Amino acid sequence: MIEHQEAINIQNVLKIYKSDMDVYALNDVSLTINKNEFFTLLGPSGCGKTTLLRLIAGFEHPTSGTILLNDQDISLLPPNKRPVNTVFQSYALFPHMTVAGNISFGLEMLGWSRERVSQTVDEMLALVKMGELKNRKPSEISGGQQQRVALARALAPKPQVLLLDEPLSALDLKLRKQMQIELKRLQSETGITFVFVTHDQEEALTMSDRIAVMNEGKVLQYGSPREIYHNPQNKFVANFIGESNFLSANIENDRAILSDGTVLSLCENKGSTHSGWRSILIRPEHVNMHVSNSGNRSLEGVIENIVYFGTDTHFHLTLNSGEQFTVRKQNSSGNGEELELGTKVQLEINASAIQILDD
Repeated sequence: MIEHQEAINIQNVLKIYKSDMDVYALNDVSLTINKNEFFTLLGPSGCGKTTLLRLIAGFEHPTSGTILLNDQDISLLPPNKRPVNTVFQSYALFPHMTVAGNISFGLEMLGWSRERVSQTVDEMLALVKMGELKNRKPSEISGGQQQRVALARALAPKPQVLLLDEPLSALDLKLRKQMQIELKRLQSETGITFVFVTHDQEEALTMSDRIAVMNEGKVLQYGSPREIYHNPQNKFVANFIGESNFLSANIENDRAILSDGTVLSLCENKGSTHSGWRSILIRPEHVNMHVSNSGNRSLEGVIENIVYFGTDTHFHLTLNSGEQFTVRKQNSSGNGEELELGTKVQLEINASAIQILDD
């Protein structure tokens, strides 16, 4: 088993904004972030993820609790005393400076020698593949290229931790996907701990070693993308990560009995720790769907809507119970032509595809 060295340890952090009513931006948050890790804080607007990032950066201080960086308490240290850099959503490049000038400015302010600055700038330009554009101004390069310059500038002094506050949100979809791959490459090549803030689940799943899902100032769950996607601890996490079908079921032993009496089999012993009426999760891609016939399938429904996405198709059903359900089928030649609006279908769901949730 690989032993991970701890970079950041956040212990029982509370952040309260005082007003007519106290606003708990962070409510008893505890988590650890490892060295050389791409760690993502994921959640909806207002969940506290950017506040937590600002506390790590030193732009704000916790009301209570402790933030350790390499076992040193940095909770009250000013930003310039922390070995941490931040990449903002707006990039914040100096418009009157060249690409190379933007990267070198901070290094010069640190008192580095001219030779060391020049060498580091060249290294950073090569790292982000911007060497040929070193003499251009920010207004003369694209948004994606500006993003690379901002990254190069932040990485140049070799911080122990790089904080990224939704840096891809201003980019178009295609460029955003390219930059997701680029960010992961940069993190891997530099070995610097990246802490990334986003509300985009796809970004989190694509790039992260681990993800912390946040809501209303609390960390609801954190773990690897695979762990969180396949084993969400509650309904909010399941709904926020990936597409989900939720059904209400009465759990009895290794069976889930739906409201219309349909019985779904559960994995052995899964029902032993749960009983009574619970929400169950079934991912749309974990369902086999067939035109209804005399066969004996678990669930039946009628196709109410079909949405084509190119690589796959989403079928929106109304089950016999009246509940809504989505099935995702990967598109291939000759796949799905017989499935039209109004088609009555039967669904096959493997026991391993059913998760029992804590509401």
